[in-house]
Amino acid sequence: MLTTTGGRRRALAVGLARAMIAGAMIAGAMIAGAMIAGLGLAAGPAVAQEVTLRLHHFLPPPSTTHKDFIAPWAEKVEAESGGRIKIEIYPAMQLGGKPPQLYDQVRDGVVDIVWTLPGYTAGRFPTIEVFELPFMAASAEATSQAAQAFYEKHARAEFADVHPLMVHVHAPGTLHIRGTEVRSLEDLKGLKVRAPTRLTNIALKELGATPVGMPVPAVPEALSKGVVEGTMLPYEVTLPLKVHELTQSHTEVGGERGLYTAVFLFAMNKARYDALPEDLRQVIDANSGIPLAKKIGRLWDEAEAPGRDAAAKLGDSFHVIEGEELARWQAATAPVVDTWLASMAEAGKDGEALLAEARALVAQYAAE
Repeated sequence: MLTTTGGRRRALAVGLARAMIAGAMIAGAMIAGAMIAGLGLAAGPAVAQEVTLRLHHFLPPPSTTHKDFIAPWAEKVEAESGGRIKIEIYPAMQLGGKPPQLYDQVRDGVVDIVWTLPGYTAGRFPTIEVFELPFMAASAEATSQAAQAFYEKHARAEFADVHPLMVHVHAPGTLHIRGTEVRSLEDLKGLKVRAPTRLTNIALKELGATPVGMPVPAVPEALSKGVVEGTMLPYEVTLPLKVHELTQSHTEVGGERGLYTAVFLFAMNKARYDALPEDLRQVIDANSGIPLAKKIGRLWDEAEAPGRDAAAKLGDSFHVIEGEELARWQAATAPVVDTWLASMAEAGKDGEALLAEARALVAQYAAE
């Protein structure tokens, strides 16, 4: 009887011990699993991070910038990221606001990427304005590369609260006028003409016109209602906005340098860029900088001919400012350079040296 009872007790003790060991093993496995999960070390393959970026700009879908630059750029980035980056494009200010607000939208994270004109907010980015001085610009391809190289060396501080992907310019602009022809400075006197930026407005005033500043989407209505009698634009932009249907004469500038151009900014929200995994930042970086500036500059140059041809088909007149008259225009706009140099002096910068370097960079890339 005692032996039987002892055997039962030993069996009970062994069973209890085994149960405790099994429980400890299960608990240990649960703890280990929790630790692995907490460290993000899942037993299965890691899931690649995916991001969606919203890109906002002010031109319509038929524009060269949208269909030939921004849309293909987005597709290329998506492909090179293996589909991990998705880019939603919103043209023509579809997400709200006005073109001058685009910079603040990307700075504040309202959107992730913008394409805009820094010059829409006068005086905010004075260093890069050097490329908007009269008779500074060569082709868009050459001047865009020069502007990007200049930005990388001298203007990073102006855009420190965003992550610029590229700066570029459009092809040298032309005067598009309603009703009359501009063949001389005298023909410009008193004409109300739209210009995009601070320095081009000053240049128009020095030429004798009455400058009217406004973003480009407002130009067609302003022309149709007589708010302005003309506008300064590259031919490329006149086509999607149908400006060639609202004007009858076009005054071009001869020589190696155009009357004016405008600087554009393609930029990403800084925090959004910094938060990307390193490999995705590398994809963005590979689609930024001087190669991208060169590409978009060439696109703008190539888009000039279709815009001009559209105006010619309507029977519009064309005139080129050259020779002695060109020299008069160059002399008349010389004070604009003095205005910019004064703004650099106020900022404690050597404007003369910056101007000389900008001109040298344009000449360098124009010669390539």
